[in-house]
Amino acid sequence: MNETRKDDSSLNRRDFIKAGAIAGLGAAIGGMSLTNCATMRIKGEARTEYRVPPLSPVRMGFVGVGGMGSAHVRNFLEIDGVEIKAVCDIVPEKVERIQKWVVDAGHPKPTGYTRGETDFEQLCAEENIDLVFTATPWRWHVPVCLAAMKNGKHAATEVPAAVTLDECWQLVETAEKTGLHCIMMENCCYDRTELLVLNLVRKGILGELVHAECGYLHDLRELKFSNKGEGLWRTEHSIKRNGNLYPTHGLGPVAQCMNINRGDQFDYLVSMSSKSIGLHEFAVENFGPEHDFARQKFALGDVNTSLIRTHQERTIIVIHDCSLPRPYTRINLVQGTKGIVQKWPDRVYIEGRSPHHKWEEVEAYREEFEHPLWKELTEQAQGKGHGGMDYIEDYRLIYCLRNGLPMDMDVYDAAAWSAVSELSERSVANRSKPIDFPDFTRGKWKTNPPLGIVHA
Repeated sequence: MNETRKDDSSLNRRDFIKAGAIAGLGAAIGGMSLTNCATMRIKGEARTEYRVPPLSPVRMGFVGVGGMGSAHVRNFLEIDGVEIKAVCDIVPEKVERIQKWVVDAGHPKPTGYTRGETDFEQLCAEENIDLVFTATPWRWHVPVCLAAMKNGKHAATEVPAAVTLDECWQLVETAEKTGLHCIMMENCCYDRTELLVLNLVRKGILGELVHAECGYLHDLRELKFSNKGEGLWRTEHSIKRNGNLYPTHGLGPVAQCMNINRGDQFDYLVSMSSKSIGLHEFAVENFGPEHDFARQKFALGDVNTSLIRTHQERTIIVIHDCSLPRPYTRINLVQGTKGIVQKWPDRVYIEGRSPHHKWEEVEAYREEFEHPLWKELTEQAQGKGHGGMDYIEDYRLIYCLRNGLPMDMDVYDAAAWSAVSELSERSVANRSKPIDFPDFTRGKWKTNPPLGIVHA
């Protein structure tokens, strides 16, 4: 297995995809609406602060309306300037439920697509819409996004955006060739404490950043043995893969603090996994030693620890821990030359400001350093899912599209944060050998401006 994407075969693969994208571009433009044609920009290279002309309204199609998909629909029904025109799911009853919600909200009934797993292709090809939003099982994220962009629609996907490096490159190259947005909807970047930390960083309160720790530490044993919801597909990844399988919840917020793709870049990582025993013991205790679950072999180590080094010589620890009993945490620790701040537990220490060698409560800093998005949207976000961060995430997506602004998270973020999955698998399989990150921006990270402190 190759340790980087710099080998000749990967370059040839990317050249092949570029040639195919150019050849198919005329067909894609031919099926676009006049509104989408106005947003089309052919780009042969990486994009800096990419934006498109404002959209009003933002006409949406949904693919996958289970738990998270339905939650997003509820949010968008309360955001001005949104029209939900189409909905797709393999379960007709789910589509009918969303259609009823839209009608009950006073809007026309959206077109339903329920004719199998690939009916999203018809939605992308037939509907006169601006944005396709997918909240499907992981293996469909990239196919839906590609179908959307190739048919002249912006794409937004639940996390992770991709599972493999090839998929990451497909998203980047298709977004560049079609001139369309491809956004990974990482809701944790909009959590209240994470945004407060970003504000502290931007105001220089922590000094120069040096280190961060993050992860996804969540007991998913019951979910993985469930016969519904994510249990129908997520367990397969634990059976076949061994690495840091779900990095973006923890990594996204600290990557924004460290200006990844915007002044710094992931350079390489090393990764190792513990033994795999937690899921087996849970299955034995809950289903009996002779049950198929108890006999199942799991490749995924119970705890994966990955260590990333950036080009600016910063370090990031990323942990994946989903097969053992534990309370939930994403750690969210950011450390600089003047101080350190962490969520879980919420605490902060600022040299010269905090009591000597003593932690303070983050709450003591909230009035002064609350992020503008939470100052302005707290009331609207109240009770809207995951403490309100889901609503703010959805609001920002529509706000940026309606105002022609760059996205807070672009396709290069989607690729770089998601790439940790395959890179960690490669490292684990090779005795924690260092594995290089691809440069999805092809050098533009050196001059891209950092994400600012945005407003509602």
